[in-house]
Amino acid sequence: MTEKTTCNPLEQFVLLAKSAKGAAASTLISQALDAPGVYVFGELLDMPNIQELESGPHASYFKLLNIFAYGTYHDYKENKANLPELTPAQVTKLRHLTIVTLATKTKRIPYSVLLKDLEVENLRKLEDLIIESIYADVILGKLDQKNQLLEIDYAIGRDIRPEQVSEIINVLQDWCAGCEGVLKGVENQIQKANQCKENNNKIKAQTEQEVSNIKKTLKSTQQQDIDEHMAVDSREMPSQPEKATKKTSKTKGLRGSAKPWK
Repeated sequence: MTEKTTCNPLEQFVLLAKSAKGAAASTLISQALDAPGVYVFGELLDMPNIQELESGPHASYFKLLNIFAYGTYHDYKENKANLPELTPAQVTKLRHLTIVTLATKTKRIPYSVLLKDLEVENLRKLEDLIIESIYADVILGKLDQKNQLLEIDYAIGRDIRPEQVSEIINVLQDWCAGCEGVLKGVENQIQKANQCKENNNKIKAQTEQEVSNIKKTLKSTQQQDIDEHMAVDSREMPSQPEKATKKTSKTKGLRGSAKPWK
């Protein structure tokens, strides 16, 4: 069986940073910044050997790594004199990361803002750069050439500065408090709905019982009326005459040879 490759492209550099020191660590940073698919650097920044570069002769590489983790292309240009020269791949990657930062502020980025922050000469190069960032899965969006806009649908997350953690915690706490308020409101509505349902069931049961009682009363009254009518009819009915039991006899002439009287 073949060995599975890691899903995190930065992991190999993090592993190497455990033993790399000084110049080797600075070289490792350059390789990570050049590597395709590597757009987050927090784990590498946290490595002790990388942290040691901050106060040493290779501090410029540590600063450059911080810019790729948290900054933009404009930040690099402002501090270019104190930073290593970027390779073409690093320039492209830092511009991609700048687009991501802009996407966190607005979902419709004007071309004019992109041209300024990315320092691109013309629209053709700008659109090519945007298309490259889409193919690199850094952002997802579309170009609105008519209105000169980049419409963002999705952007990757960037590394978070340590001082921003408390701010994020406060935002999450506010969000949790809001969710709890909504949940409490929903629970209250559920209780009211259940109480209303219970009351309706009681009213329904009471109504059905009253209807049943009325039906029983009506049935009993009708039966009494029928019995009374039958009793009255039996008293008023005339008695039938007795049929004659005897039949009148008919005289029959005697047959014989006697002569008639004169």
